[in-house]
Amino acid sequence: MDKDQLVECAKEARSLSYSPYSNFAVGAAVLAKDGSVYLGANVENSSYPVSMCAERNAIYNAMMDGKNRDDFVALAVVGDTEGPISPCGACRQVMSELLPPEAKIVMANLRGDIKEASIAELLPYAFDGSDL
Repeated sequence: MDKDQLVECAKEARSLSYSPYSNFAVGAAVLAKDGSVYLGANVENSSYPVSMCAERNAIYNAMMDGKNRDDFVALAVVGDTEGPISPCGACRQVMSELLPPEAKIVMANLRGDIKEASIAELLPYAFDGSDL
């Protein structure tokens, strides 16, 4: 699966967003080595801190199916933004721990703009288990 196809999967996931407060729907898709794709969308709550981002929902969805760090190849995220959407800090932290360093992070918008980065580029000096 190429990055454009993965972005299309993230757009599909975006349609499942529950975002009645912000009206800012985000979709994500995680690609595993075996070709499996796991979707996630943001799910809001009137108590904002208990909301969940699309990226984390996609990763956690894959993990609930038995996938782990070594299984992941790429993650795509898409939103209705001027430029390619960028993951929040919490999602970057989760990606730094649960995706392998070589995984590609594909950031996109509905206009077709795409930017690709590594986890290290998104979160240099990430906090990890060695910091405990």
